[in-house]
Amino acid sequence: MHERRANPIGRAATAGVPRISLGGLRLAVLDIEQTANFMIDMVFPERRVGRPLYLTSANGEVLARCSTEPMTDRLFRAADLINADGQPLVTVSRLRSPMPLPERVATTDLFHVVARKAQEARLTFYMFGADEAENAAAVANVQKAFPDLRIVGRCHGYLRGDALRAKVDEINALAPDYLWVALGVPYEQAFVEEFTPRLFNVGVIKTSGGLFNFLSGSRARAPQWMQNIGLEWAWRIWLEPRRLLWRYLTTNPRALYLLLYKSRTPGG
Repeated sequence: MHERRANPIGRAATAGVPRISLGGLRLAVLDIEQTANFMIDMVFPERRVGRPLYLTSANGEVLARCSTEPMTDRLFRAADLINADGQPLVTVSRLRSPMPLPERVATTDLFHVVARKAQEARLTFYMFGADEAENAAAVANVQKAFPDLRIVGRCHGYLRGDALRAKVDEINALAPDYLWVALGVPYEQAFVEEFTPRLFNVGVIKTSGGLFNFLSGSRARAPQWMQNIGLEWAWRIWLEPRRLLWRYLTTNPRALYLLLYKSRTPGG
């Protein structure tokens, strides 16, 4: 995929979205409701752009990894729109920019807003990723919460080779308005890069990280007060210390440095 600046289709489709450069990435200055409205608007036939729009999200860990992993950086820069899924990004933007981020756009929160609007508009979802049990539980819970939402298919994210290519072609034939891809960074971004040419009937691809784990109920969100002050990472370390402690010890300081010294005001 092309970097967004060299991608005329994605650039034209998102031309009206304000952005700021924060921590080395250009982030959309949209709140959750505005992001959901944009996603709804972009899937109607007259707004389709000949390929799926690619939306992803960045937090402190993503900023740190983009600064040290060229492939990850390239995959994120290819996105048509990047939301800020991290309260520290919002806080720093309020200190550093005359056009700050209005709020954190967490994918877990955004999903519910888009689902509500898609249900009303009779738009369709496909949910791809996580393991079979997590995927099935997530879809079942979503259908309970949104009984009229049209979920045209689902699949775990452990397919490879010909089986994966066949599944991608099956998804394209189902032509969902929204394909939620939950494989983790950078695998879900690499999935978008590889398979966008085969998914021309899809409206929007939204990378989703650990979304399905929250939807299934297997993982709990941090208390709201911790989310509000940017400490959700501490909650996650408490839940999964062996997996996450070293990751955050190495990425958080770098992310803070990037936010303070690699951010620019609008127009940069």
